[in-house]
Amino acid sequence: MTKEKFNEVINFAIAGEKEAIKFYQELQEKVKFHAQIEMLKEFENMEKGHVIILENIRNKGFEKIEIKEVTDLHISDYIVDMEPSEDMNYQDILIVAMKKEEKANKLYTEMANNFPGTELEQLFRKLASEEAGHKLHFETLYDDEILKEN
Repeated sequence: MTKEKFNEVINFAIAGEKEAIKFYQELQEKVKFHAQIEMLKEFENMEKGHVIILENIRNKGFEKIEIKEVTDLHISDYIVDMEPSEDMNYQDILIVAMKKEEKANKLYTEMANNFPGTELEQLFRKLASEEAGHKLHFETLYDDEILKEN
């Protein structure tokens, strides 16, 4: 793979992560309560961590990439996607976040499949695993705090 193609792929991934950062920042402007804002800042920071990982790979190259197995509770499979709004409650925020991370996981998995047997495949599998971990975090909160209340 040429250096130009490599940088193009890394730039694509960084752009996706920056879009996620912007998404969580915009959500912070829509919610009403301090606790919701703080939770969304935490989500934003998770995505900023991905940008740092990707920029380090672009600048320093690949190091050993460890891909974690992540449990999937499949809660988001049974929840309808929704648009962010100003009157979102905690449950709505979790749903929006779950669905966002689910989409990111699918995108990175598809990207990995485009580069079989390469370091880029491993990179995108790692990013997919990270997004799956975020989704698991939101699904666990949803299970513990929303489903158990009902």
